[in-house]
Amino acid sequence: MKTYYDVVIIGSGMGGLVAANILAREGRSVCVLEKNNQFGGNLQTFVRERTIFDTGVHYIGGLSEGQNLYRYFDYLGILEGLEFKQLNTDGFDIITFDNDPMEYPHAQGYDNFRKQLVERFPDEEKAIQTYCDKLQEICTKFPLYNVENGKPYSNDPDIFQQSAKDFIDSITDNEKLRAVLGGSNLLYAGEPDRTPIYVHALSCNSYIESAYRCADGGSQITKLLIRKLKEHGGEAFKHSEVVDIECVDKQIVSVKTAKGDVVLGEHFISNIEPKHTLTLVGEEHFRKAYTRRIQELESTISAFSIHIVLKPETFKYLNKNYYHFKDHRSIWKAHEYTEDSWPETYMLSMGARKNQGEWGDQLTAITYMRYEEVAQWEDTFNTVAHKNSRGQTYEQFKLEKAELFVQELEKKFPNIRACIQSVHTSTPLSYRDYIGCNQGSMYGYVKDVNNPLKAFISARTKIPNLYFTGQSLNMHGILGVTISGVVTCSEILGSEYIINKINTKEKKQKAIV
Repeated sequence: MKTYYDVVIIGSGMGGLVAANILAREGRSVCVLEKNNQFGGNLQTFVRERTIFDTGVHYIGGLSEGQNLYRYFDYLGILEGLEFKQLNTDGFDIITFDNDPMEYPHAQGYDNFRKQLVERFPDEEKAIQTYCDKLQEICTKFPLYNVENGKPYSNDPDIFQQSAKDFIDSITDNEKLRAVLGGSNLLYAGEPDRTPIYVHALSCNSYIESAYRCADGGSQITKLLIRKLKEHGGEAFKHSEVVDIECVDKQIVSVKTAKGDVVLGEHFISNIEPKHTLTLVGEEHFRKAYTRRIQELESTISAFSIHIVLKPETFKYLNKNYYHFKDHRSIWKAHEYTEDSWPETYMLSMGARKNQGEWGDQLTAITYMRYEEVAQWEDTFNTVAHKNSRGQTYEQFKLEKAELFVQELEKKFPNIRACIQSVHTSTPLSYRDYIGCNQGSMYGYVKDVNNPLKAFISARTKIPNLYFTGQSLNMHGILGVTISGVVTCSEILGSEYIINKINTKEKKQKAIV
């Protein structure tokens, strides 16, 4: 590790690695510092009984040729070498409910999406068409979402002030269709009175355009980004937790790691939790109003996950995801569970192999869990790099929750218990420690139609050479954080510079073809 870089990036989540690659391609000397044993943030994978599990990325949208994530990945030079498996085109997400044997698909391609739902709701064709038109219309209003020059957000105030639930309710009186259209809201922790329609649209649109799984885990994206970074002269270091950020005369001058390394730089990009960033810098270096606004931001709810290793040749591979609810009338309130009603919803997804056969070898099921349920153990910290026990009561808590979860899965998949070889769990503390998100938050900060500007954080902070990137900027997800990396770099390179380069590269490729 050198002592000085043009750009020092704290944290190696997707946004940080995208920013690192862009800046290294532009000739900047770049250093990425990661506290964990793996790079990648939510792209990290883990292995149990020789079975690979994803930490947070279970499927990706917009990856077919010419679509938005495809174009960003193509510019970064990582498409070649990535292994993906496209999910079922007639139903990549399946919405289901207790006491209803019907399965309601979200299909790929808007024509197919509409066709599949009209077959199940023949009297609701107009509502389904209105829904499809609205999602596409909203997405055109976010330039960077479409790899076009412009601001990272829309100038249309209406899409920030209408909730997703209110819009869906406005187009149909059919309660079951309402539930189906909003049924993948665990993708963004949707709330009935707060979640804006634009969050729903940006989250769902790219999957409707195309939906894929990473074969053998999302960490392959990280590995290619690290490889490309090094090819362009950048460096990345694991086990390098930043514990102090030094600010002198309103400029960041250096960071210090837990190992005692001091790294100086011209620009500093934080890919870690903004609240924690302010603490590392020292809140006295920011205006009180700015600090108060950041510290008062509300994080989205966290999750509890079970990761199941399946016995060989017992459970067929499902090339689709399930979003299941106990009651279609309460799909927007599953986060308000009680001790007796938990879990009220879950998302079930299976990992894919490069040569996926008939049988699955693992599955993951995710549901909501409030941080307060694990707060009694919040003073503990446990990762591969820092192995510590949280105690027997915590282990018992996980066992009891896992059993309740398996019982819920059995209602939809009656034979699943006989297929289980072993069960492993993740709690809000697991996500907090490995991903570094505030209280294990699933998706950064809450977006609220009642205060639409509150959760918008600029990539440029109140310190001129300190920037934010990652899911706390605007949107979460692989596409969202990729765009965040572009947004952050635009503060250093110029707002139109990167998009022009991407589009110029595409034009050259088309001309060659």
